[in-house]
Formats: sequence, C-alpha cells, structure tokens
Amino acid sequence: MNEALSIAIAIASAYLLGSIPSAYIVGRLKKGVDIRQIGSQNMGAMNTFYKVGITSGLLVLAVDIGKGTAAVALARWLGVPPIIEMLAGTNAVIGHGFPVWLNFRGGKGGATLIGVLFFFMPWAIPIGLTVFGLLLLLTRFPTLSYSIALICFPFIAWLIYHHGDYVVFSLLLCLIPLIKYIPRIKEMRAKTTSWRRLVLRKNLKDRF
Repeated sequence: MNEALSIAIAIASAYLLGSIPSAYIVGRLKKGVDIRQIGSQNMGAMNTFYKVGITSGLLVLAVDIGKGTAAVALARWLGVPPIIEMLAGTNAVIGHGFPVWLNFRGGKGGATLIGVLFFFMPWAIPIGLTVFGLLLLLTRFPTLSYSIALICFPFIAWLIYHHGDYVVFSLLLCLIPLIKYIPRIKEMRAKTTSWRRLVLRKNLKDRF
C-alpha cells in the first residue's frame, strides 16, 4: 500500500475510532438518557458509573481504553512511521472529545489516552493504577485521583523507558483532558466552601 494512503487511513481511522460514543450509547440503551445532560454532563466512564451503574461504567471504561489502543495498533499494522502512530493516538483522544457523531460534543478523553499510552508504555498502566488507587483511598475523589495519575506518565516515559519522544508525547497528550477539566473544577469549587472540602471527599458518592 502507498505510504501516503496508509498514513491517511491511520489518521482518519484513529479519529473515527475515538469518536465512538460509548458512554452515550450505553446511557441511551440502559436508561434512555443522554449522559451529556445528567450528572457532571461528561461523556465518560466516571459519569456513567454514577448515573447509569457500575457495570455500565466498567463497560464504557473498557471500550474507551480499547479505542485508544486499537487506533495505535492499526497505525502500526499499516506500517506508518512512529510519529504517525503518535499522531493517530492523539487523533483518537481528540475524536473522543469531539465526536463527529454527536456534533463534536464529547468527553475529556482520559480513558482513551490511557489506551494510547498503554500501547507505547505498558508499564504505565500498573504504575498509574497504583497511584490512582492510593490517591482514591486518601481523597475518595476518583476524577482528581486519575488526573494526578495521568501526570505520572511523562515521568514513567523518562525514568523507565528513557525515551525523550515518549516524554514529550505523553506530556502533550495528557494536557488534552486536563485542560478540558478546568471548567469542571471551577464549577465544583463554586458549589463548595473550601478547596479542602472539594478535594477530600467523605465517600465515593460525595459529588459536587
């Protein structure tokens, strides 16, 4: 296959894979709701956990991670250069955040990002899960816990894989969901009395 065609297929397919609105589909099928209109209004696994159910949330999490991994795996199968594999992974995360099927209104892309980085750096997953678990025990705040866990990825690329390209790539990729989360942080802060109250929750169901 012509290299230019392979690159075009890899990039376009990654976006379309990322655009699969798993949380929206599950919300519609299970409860007849638009997940973007309830709870935190985020089209992601965490909002699905809270508003649709644990099993549904796990399903969405698995699919969203799988989208990221599949996008990069397809790019590698097509034999494109490594930089295009990274671009495909980025496009999958962008697709999740701006899905063509839902007028470009999607989620933040954290789970899809994890799927992308898992393909390049498998050790990122057990380390990230450990950080997430410890922070969750301390704060009982899932979203904050996974956000800080994401920040660990550039350090994993540096300290374990010793790969400068992975450091830059993971850092830039993590900025996508973190920047998209800023409005949500402001919204939650406006609903509580202090940052301590916001960060240290009473239990997992404590939500603003």
